[in-house]
Amino acid sequence: MTTFTRTFLDDTLAVLDRLDEASVEAVVLAVRDTRERGGRLFFCGSGGGAGHASHAACDFRKLAHVESYSVTDNVSELTARVNDEGWDTSYREWLRVSRLGPADCLFVFSVGGGDEERNVSANLVQAMHLAREVGATVVGVVGRDGGELARVADACIVIPTVDASLVTPQTEGLQALLWHLIVSHPALAASTAKWESLTS
Repeated sequence: MTTFTRTFLDDTLAVLDRLDEASVEAVVLAVRDTRERGGRLFFCGSGGGAGHASHAACDFRKLAHVESYSVTDNVSELTARVNDEGWDTSYREWLRVSRLGPADCLFVFSVGGGDEERNVSANLVQAMHLAREVGATVVGVVGRDGGELARVADACIVIPTVDASLVTPQTEGLQALLWHLIVSHPALAASTAKWESLTS
């Protein structure tokens, strides 16, 4: 009898087999170019994507030596903006105060990439539109068809759908794998992680 565990793992392998490796390399190069021009990385996402953003900001600072921030790490500011101005504009205004500019890069984690017409992930959509307005680079890792992120990004990794009923766990799980790949890529890696630095 096939178990859910076996099916999920087989689906994961199928997703990875269909992944466009060139899109991964394009994101790596966009982040490298941001570092080389002295720009900053701003990570954002909602739900699981916000968790990725916080973790990634740490690793890209520490391991790739890129000045990096997560839009949602200051919960006091975030909740004040949501309370006073609304959810839709909260990320955009945080980025505006951070003086997001043409040297910088917005890195988005999303399951669907946002949909302006249906008002889905409006906070991410408005953040991406601000980035485009100010000339910042936009990259990301997304599932489904990539949504607004795939339409506006300079480089975007779209995680293929194998089982539509498992898009969210597959996308969010593989986002972690992919951004760890990116921060470990020889084109970006500037420091060795602690365990890798230890000799046996």
